[in-house]
Amino acid sequence: MQLIITPKGQVRCIYAEAIDLTTIGRMSISRGSFVEPNADGQWNVDLSPVQGPRLGPFTQRSAALQSEVDWLERHWISPSC
Repeated sequence: MQLIITPKGQVRCIYAEAIDLTTIGRMSISRGSFVEPNADGQWNVDLSPVQGPRLGPFTQRSAALQSEVDWLERHWISPSC
């Protein structure tokens, strides 16, 4: 689990239960994306909550979820962001 600490002292991460994040301080959790099926039974990733693109369609939900995490790690959670 990657934790990015901004110059303002905010911690940004892709939420997981690997550690108890409440030990860091007060939390504010917000959605980074939506992974939902389309009318054809394929999966789309909508990263608009973090000003990202739409990805897909994917035939498997697991592929859509992995694409979501990959994009967030490269473009949102990366220390250079």
